[in-house]
Amino acid sequence: MTQSTEKDPVCCPEFDPAPWDDKMFEWTNKRFLKDHVCTLFYMPLNFGKVMKRLNGQVTAGGASMPDWLCLSDHTSRWNMDLYLAVDKEVPGAGNTTLSGKFYSKVYEGSFGNTGKWCKDYEALVKSKGLTIKKWYMWYTTCPKCAKKYGKNYVVLVGLVE
Repeated sequence: MTQSTEKDPVCCPEFDPAPWDDKMFEWTNKRFLKDHVCTLFYMPLNFGKVMKRLNGQVTAGGASMPDWLCLSDHTSRWNMDLYLAVDKEVPGAGNTTLSGKFYSKVYEGSFGNTGKWCKDYEALVKSKGLTIKKWYMWYTTCPKCAKKYGKNYVVLVGLVE
């Protein structure tokens, strides 16, 4: 997952919000690798370590990561499940799939705005006559790359009906 030069290290590709902002997607058995991150009051503790492990599995399995899509499911104050999109099944990894109709909305700013973003997202989904069955957060870049690019994009992606 590292793209870098010695002069200008980058670990996350620059995110283009246009394909993800206010969009509906229909996924049928979209492939993901699932893993878990420990959190302390929702703050990830071992995110980097888990991402390195997932990257190793992707590389060893000869797979790629479409759009570098990595969905986070905050299951409690102490755990977050990660779903890293892959283009094929990876032997020995936590392969899983997601299916259904998904709505995505891009937000930008400090993580302190997460509560505000969630309220806005709920209102948008409701205004479209939809109901959220399950939702995920996509933190599109690490904090260092967000600082480098000058933008901290977060995408809310919800399974809707």
